[in-house]
Amino acid sequence: MTAASHDERMMRRAIELARHGLGTTSPNPMVGAVIALPDGTVIGEGWHRRYGEGHAEVNAVASVADRSLLPQATIYVTLEPCSHYGKTPPCARLIIDSGIRRVVVGTLDPAPWVAGKGVAMLRDAGVEVVTGVLEEECREVNPAFMTAHTLARPWVTLKWAQSADGFIDRERNPSEPAARFSTALSTMLVHRLRSIHDAILVGSGTVLSDRPSLTTRAWPGRDAIPAIADRRRRIAALPPSLAGRADTVIRLDDATPAQMLATLREKGVTSVLVEGGTSLLQSFIDAGMYDFIRVETAPLRLYKGVPAPRLGLTPAKIHEVGTNRIDLYGQIPWWADFQ
Repeated sequence: MTAASHDERMMRRAIELARHGLGTTSPNPMVGAVIALPDGTVIGEGWHRRYGEGHAEVNAVASVADRSLLPQATIYVTLEPCSHYGKTPPCARLIIDSGIRRVVVGTLDPAPWVAGKGVAMLRDAGVEVVTGVLEEECREVNPAFMTAHTLARPWVTLKWAQSADGFIDRERNPSEPAARFSTALSTMLVHRLRSIHDAILVGSGTVLSDRPSLTTRAWPGRDAIPAIADRRRRIAALPPSLAGRADTVIRLDDATPAQMLATLREKGVTSVLVEGGTSLLQSFIDAGMYDFIRVETAPLRLYKGVPAPRLGLTPAKIHEVGTNRIDLYGQIPWWADFQ
């Protein structure tokens, strides 16, 4: 096995480890690390488990039983080790102090407080650093983090469910329940989707008619931050379903999707799930302000009601989930491809 193929094999394992942090590390990235000897023996592994806790490199070094082996070892990290003091000390400094003399990095960190500084710190200390190993695969681990720090806006997922004849709801009074299209299984997948995003964005019309709670109930994950687009300032007081979370609700009176995303980014949001209604979703589609779209279609017809957004695109992938069909559009992230 060549050195390059050996490095790639170890980096693939680091990518597997990084993915274990899905839904728990934001606004930090998911990162995996593997420590191996030249003969391929793995002596340590770790990943960033939760925001505010030890980074992947910290956990990998801590897992090594015999620290005397570290000077002989290489550490493989999916993302450039940090060089600054944040919630934890710099991982680049930890690597230097541990005695590791070779570091293989998947991709550089685009955040301005790192952005090559971690690699520079390592090299200045005489550590050999190899970069760009499985770079694209490593970047794809963190679509939200990469988008937030390269495009200065959150990653945007648009999501809705509709009838077979293209309606997202029937004609009804606000006191009547909304039409339901999702099955128990697809509802679980939607709540998983919520747990992956920092914020859930809905329009004022959805809040007034549906009284949503916007929580993660059918999946064991975190609640995203509720965000309400209220350009006409229709909501004087939050409905009871959201009133208990008033201290976390983000109200947006911005005129355009781009302005909404800029406001959300200023508040630390790196990913947002836009759930409706039609007017809000259509504004994001028309502005081209989205990365990924998920549309669930149920095998029933309403014949009249609230029209679904107009998309005019061919799905990149189609999945059958029970009796329903889920069409995926745009940049399909690894965590959504099975849905």
